[in-house]
Amino acid sequence: MKTIVHGGNHYEKELEHGNLHVFANPDVFQSFENKVFEMADNNLRIPRNVHMSYTPDAHVGIGTCIGTTAVWSMKDGFVSPSIVGVDIGCGMRVHTTSLHKRDIQDKGVRRALIKAIEKYVPTNERTNTNYSDIDIMDVVQNGLKGLPEKYIPSEQWLTHVEESTFKFDHAYLENLPAKIRKYAHGQLGTLGGGNHFIEIQYLEVAEAHKDLAAKWGLFDGQVVVMIHSGSRAWGAMLGQEFTKVFREVMNSWGVVNPDRNLLYAPIASHEGQTYLNLMYSALNFAVSNRHMIAYGVREAFREVFGENEELPVLYDLMHNYALKEFHRNQPMLVHRKGATRALPPGHFLNSAAYKETGHPALIPGSMGTSSYIMVGKEEGLKNFYSICHGAGRARSRKATKELVTVDQFAQSMKVGTDDEILVNHRSLQTILDECPQAYKDVDQIIDSVVGASLADVVAICKPMVAIKGV
Repeated sequence: MKTIVHGGNHYEKELEHGNLHVFANPDVFQSFENKVFEMADNNLRIPRNVHMSYTPDAHVGIGTCIGTTAVWSMKDGFVSPSIVGVDIGCGMRVHTTSLHKRDIQDKGVRRALIKAIEKYVPTNERTNTNYSDIDIMDVVQNGLKGLPEKYIPSEQWLTHVEESTFKFDHAYLENLPAKIRKYAHGQLGTLGGGNHFIEIQYLEVAEAHKDLAAKWGLFDGQVVVMIHSGSRAWGAMLGQEFTKVFREVMNSWGVVNPDRNLLYAPIASHEGQTYLNLMYSALNFAVSNRHMIAYGVREAFREVFGENEELPVLYDLMHNYALKEFHRNQPMLVHRKGATRALPPGHFLNSAAYKETGHPALIPGSMGTSSYIMVGKEEGLKNFYSICHGAGRARSRKATKELVTVDQFAQSMKVGTDDEILVNHRSLQTILDECPQAYKDVDQIIDSVVGASLADVVAICKPMVAIKGV
């Protein structure tokens, strides 16, 4: 396994079935276990791959590592549910406020915010949506444009997003099992569990990008809201359904891969087209779900701070999907599983609101650590404009519970100090598997991305409140 060192945090592994690009600083690169390279080689057995890479947060997943970018030509390439992931359309959203850190420094104010947010945003898995008046089929067919007008506070909520609507052939919805609609119907605007969250943070603007931050409406000490969630049962059940479908069709074709969890089919096949079209329905659900979570958070802020608090959208983006994009003068299918698109200023794929500056790339840290708002660079072309999606897990949930104590977690959250990061759980024990010790050092991940000239830091987001699913 030869390693080519390109410099600038860019490595290239020559594996048996193709080459893997890795973007990481030397310390992070040396920390990768052999299993991630075995998985990459299995992925590279899929014919006619154009590009495959890992971002520094890469870690072992099911069939494919989280932190993978994989590209095939739309003309003769392949689509893989394994390189999308089961939480289709999972992604990030940030809203700004007019508030300063000092306005919510008091723990009483922050506890009032937590209580208000939980009133408007269901965080319990057994709690149904607050928005039963929204037709779920309008949402999966039309994305944000399928929401009733009363849930669109301003036009800006439709324009400052990666995509407001993912277009597809609605006839494919007829192939859906009825149970998917049944389970997803009650989940719009709900947070979900695992690593999904709502955080209230304050900003430290990078000196080198104060002008850009100002254009985006950001300032030092500003309170912002970061949301991490996805397509809930709609995407999860689609993923489960197509795991079964793709496994059956690969068996019928006699296609074998050393990893039975790595599933794929030609883009042009019936199975490939069905998956892609229904995947877009899940992307519509995901962006609408984050929108409705944010709508609930806005209601909570207005209840606590008054109706002048508007919470404009900074940006909404995804990090689990496969999307048709034009690269090298031809249409490509770009899979990003735990990878974030970070387009540079002037790139034609930027939404109109961010055409001139490039869009905010939203990178969460682990619970209790910093998150980042970044902007893509021209040099990102070498990785199809993909950067990290977060810190990336360093150990499993089970291993975390065995190795980390509640006291260590409490210390990370500054419990008992004026700067304590407040959570909505009565006991840290219940969310111990989401402690920062379960994840890689996000500062090292960001250093890797910046050092590879894929993106720059515009602002650091420091957590003050963390709301997790119960």
